[in-house]
Amino acid sequence: MIVITPVFTVTTITARNIMSKATGVRVIAKYTITDKWAVAAVIIIAALRLSCIWLMGLMPQDAYYYFYGQHLALSYFDHPPAIAWILRAFTDMLGRHTWVIKLADTLVTTGTILAFWQLARHFLSRRRAGNALLLLYSTLMITLLSLVSTPDVPMMLFWTLSLTALYRAVFHGKRAAWIWIGIAMGLAFDSKYTALMLPVGTVLFLLLSAKYRHYLWSPWFLLSVSFFFLTISPVIIWNVNNHFASFRFQSSERVSGAELHPLDFFGVLGHQAAILIPVLFSAIVFYLYKNIRRRGIHLPETISAQQLFLLCFFLPLFLGFIIISPVYWVKINWIMPAYITGIIWVSIWITGKWIRWQLIISSVVHLALAVEIFFYPVAIHSDDTMVGWDGLGAVAVALRARYPDDFIFSADDYKTSAMLNFYLGEMVYSRNVIGQNALQFDFIGTELNALKGKNALFINSLIDVEDDKDEQIFIGEVKPWFETVESLPPIVVTLHGHTVRKFLVFRCIGYKPEVRPQELSP
Repeated sequence: MIVITPVFTVTTITARNIMSKATGVRVIAKYTITDKWAVAAVIIIAALRLSCIWLMGLMPQDAYYYFYGQHLALSYFDHPPAIAWILRAFTDMLGRHTWVIKLADTLVTTGTILAFWQLARHFLSRRRAGNALLLLYSTLMITLLSLVSTPDVPMMLFWTLSLTALYRAVFHGKRAAWIWIGIAMGLAFDSKYTALMLPVGTVLFLLLSAKYRHYLWSPWFLLSVSFFFLTISPVIIWNVNNHFASFRFQSSERVSGAELHPLDFFGVLGHQAAILIPVLFSAIVFYLYKNIRRRGIHLPETISAQQLFLLCFFLPLFLGFIIISPVYWVKINWIMPAYITGIIWVSIWITGKWIRWQLIISSVVHLALAVEIFFYPVAIHSDDTMVGWDGLGAVAVALRARYPDDFIFSADDYKTSAMLNFYLGEMVYSRNVIGQNALQFDFIGTELNALKGKNALFINSLIDVEDDKDEQIFIGEVKPWFETVESLPPIVVTLHGHTVRKFLVFRCIGYKPEVRPQELSP
């Protein structure tokens, strides 16, 4: 949750000609808008985000990166370490609570918004920068970053700080800023590998800008590169020590899953419109199309250096992921960093009418989302929701008391294992127990042979609470690893009289970690 004060006056804005000194673009605004719309929308969105810190349940992603933090390392299999370090620091200080994790995300995202305001002021007048801030603030993107722990949370902060430092180094000639560029870009990379697009965007901008191209061979640029590699050294060291497992997972192994699905293109457009709110997304697409149609391949030569700067950190990510979407499913958060400069860029032209509708629709969307979070009227058949996990935690505590010597594991990806790890406050194993790849669970030094002969509780989430056929069949894959497997009563979580989540529970007797391949089910 982020609380901001509107940065414009309480008077009515009338039609006028607006000249942006930073961009040299003349914009004619034809609208009338009163601040009460913006104030009401900001208050509604702020109140909902604030309430969610204490009322919203834990998400599987929250629990998984909390699990990261309980096993501190230089880096991790899925992602670099920044989010893990942040959650470890907050939970060590304030305790293992859901609201602490949400608060950590919110405070870091608050930093992102403040950094965005500072960056926007370099390109826009105070009023236009305020418009850009409102546009960013109104997005579901900021809501997700404020309430769900992902590597994007710190990455967006360091991405924005990197661009501010780069602007000062290039346009203001601040030599010391090159050091901060290297550090900030390194910390962004220590958050998520997508941040590699920061140095890519920097080189692209300098190559396209004749006036500032000389920085490419300046000693300050090389100094920045040195600090970048120094800052990302923990990630590199971890990968070297682990056979480059994370780099391979995020590169070649992801590319190997590419398949042609043309309709996914429209799916990506749809979820990007959702996280930005359709008004803002439509404005970005409209003004992008308008500029490309007008200037074509001469776009870099016919716009100001400031606009070129913004586009070099927007277009490669935005268009790149949209172009590959028919052959590879692009996740909802992958394009997020592009919108930092994309929103500032579109704010050069966007009018008060667009902003008013953005805020109104955003308020409605956030109210609808709050109803879903607090009352859950629409059932979602997915593990990626916050509903029902606390019920699992309560029953799991009772099961632990009943079977104190059993170890506990799950095998439905990482989600149930991570949730149980959080609620029980102990090591809960994943599908590496039955010889399957288990993401970060494979890299915490677990010695499975130490569990030989022990009994276990196997708890697995049932996505479709009405159909457990597939999960019952899956038990065939578990049986070879134990002497016997017996079914226990399932864990059924209800909300408002409806079953919202169900977990199958089995008691597994006599673990056999040395199972031979021929013993496994076909």
